[in-house]
Amino acid sequence: MSWLLNLYETYESNIDQVGKVEIKYNGKEFTLIPLSHTTQTAHIEVQVTEDGEFHSASIVDGPDAITVIPATEDSASRGSKIAPYPLHDKLSYVAGDFITHGGEKKREEQYAHYIKQLEKWALSPYATTKVKSIYNYLKKGQLISDLVNEKILYLDSNNKLIKKWKKEYEELYGEKPKIFSVVSADQESAFIRFNVYSPTKILTSVWKDKDMYDSFIKYYNESLVEEDICYITGKSLPLAEKHANKIRNSGDKAKLISANDKSGFTFRGRFTDSKQVATISYEVSQKAHNALKWLINRQGKIIDNRVFLIWGNDDLNIPDSTDDTYDLYSLDLIDKTEQPKERVTYTQKYFADEFAKAIAGYKNNLSLKSNVNILILDSATPGRMAVLYYRNINKEEYLKRLIKWHTTCMWRHTYRKNEGGKRVTFEGAPATKDIAFAAYGPNANDKVVKGLMERMLPCIVDEKDIPNDIVKSAFYRASNPAGQDRWEWEKTLSIACSLINKEEGYTVSLDKENKNRDYLFGRLLAIADVLERSALGPDENRSTNAIRYMNSFSKHPERTWKTIQASLQPYQMRLGKKGLYFSKLIDEVASSICIEDFNNKPLSGKYLLGFYSQRHELYKKHEEKLGEGENNE
Repeated sequence: MSWLLNLYETYESNIDQVGKVEIKYNGKEFTLIPLSHTTQTAHIEVQVTEDGEFHSASIVDGPDAITVIPATEDSASRGSKIAPYPLHDKLSYVAGDFITHGGEKKREEQYAHYIKQLEKWALSPYATTKVKSIYNYLKKGQLISDLVNEKILYLDSNNKLIKKWKKEYEELYGEKPKIFSVVSADQESAFIRFNVYSPTKILTSVWKDKDMYDSFIKYYNESLVEEDICYITGKSLPLAEKHANKIRNSGDKAKLISANDKSGFTFRGRFTDSKQVATISYEVSQKAHNALKWLINRQGKIIDNRVFLIWGNDDLNIPDSTDDTYDLYSLDLIDKTEQPKERVTYTQKYFADEFAKAIAGYKNNLSLKSNVNILILDSATPGRMAVLYYRNINKEEYLKRLIKWHTTCMWRHTYRKNEGGKRVTFEGAPATKDIAFAAYGPNANDKVVKGLMERMLPCIVDEKDIPNDIVKSAFYRASNPAGQDRWEWEKTLSIACSLINKEEGYTVSLDKENKNRDYLFGRLLAIADVLERSALGPDENRSTNAIRYMNSFSKHPERTWKTIQASLQPYQMRLGKKGLYFSKLIDEVASSICIEDFNNKPLSGKYLLGFYSQRHELYKKHEEKLGEGENNE
């Protein structure tokens, strides 16, 4: 349960963030939720006056629909039973005239339970003026009538709530009202949040008011009486009977901790009561779950409902092991002046030194609690969630391993970061998500991607070997450019080189002293590709023969090379003296291959490294010549 303890400590370390609204990349608001609170998506906002009278109402539709609401243990995990939220809730709970306007009869008791519960809070010594104002209005039992007059809700000719919008209602109301587009079912399912209006002063919204948070926390804590030893803190504290859901989003019903196996094979035949398994205090459960929700919103990555989360107890902004080197250099905590730049001479040691300097900014904030937490969550069913992977590691050790990953699984990459995004060039390790697309194609579904990302994590954090099937898949796709978009293949090629280079330790700079058979064959293929590409006109975008025969070349190099070399003759003639340079280079590389090695034995991944390095070298020389020509002018 160390993950619970670390989440609890994270909440304690960030207690000043409770209630502070933050904005996600998609514009949605989130916050570190207070104790005894949860979140819900509101559909209607009702404003009441300080005197307890109806003022106005509006449809809530947008990023601010996510609302922090008070919650009891029962209401936070309610199913079909009656368990009202203390303040904001569905229409069937908060409307005293719900049955009058055609609501389902079986929901008749919901309002009675709701208003009785709200009355206790409103009459308690902890109640704020806002709670009393909302209670004084709702006890009148006229909410639906007021919302109908405000043109928020709509009734049919029998004065009943319209279940489903039909064409016949257009004669009464014209076009389809907004409420039917906001709620997923009918009007009865609308979730109502309440606010208090004052004509003389600007009041903080009820769901953002810290005084409201404290009011309910103090009131509700008095009802928690059963104490026992908390397995997380070791202290005797009020226990949590039920634990939070809505971990990944406001509609998430999956729980990490639950115990409802009370009939039949009770608790798998081992216990008679859930408390015999473990006891967790209400405070720890609330703080740990709320910290987890906050962290997921703030910095978690969710792929097909699988959560990948990395954070530090004392420092939330930990470099993410699933990111590529470019993303790590883009973080605000890294000194931009230390970024590796394009270099004429590329060495692995130089890059390693540069990257270590950049990442060292994180080391300066080490403390006695310098730990990094790595957590993967997923749910197999709608109601159950599991911890698939958890690792707590010293921050300094984590950073060392991160540096090792980015300086060993490295290559030169040039590709678009996102669809329609800018094209970037960087040296280092690819993101684990990009490795998935390189191995299984850009159309790989999320189940495949999240599975690969989970498998890659121990390779980075625990220094395990990259699974051979992943390297092979990327190798085969890089060797088969046919059917791939050019830039997709280029990206696959560089990522495959990174994975292969993890074991080989080569550099992008061409190694002319390397006499490895596969490396040399790769160089030959690259020279043939650049030769033909140089001879083609600017309007000829077709693949070269070297690229077309690449897959066959990787399997039968000696036989395929004869075909490729024969196809080069017309292009050599077209290039003239430049063609002679390429011919001499081919002879030089081919003569370096031992006669007994010039055969049809399939090539290993080293040929891709030789192919990439030779091609990069030739294109770099071409760019340098162009630059010299411009300077001469």
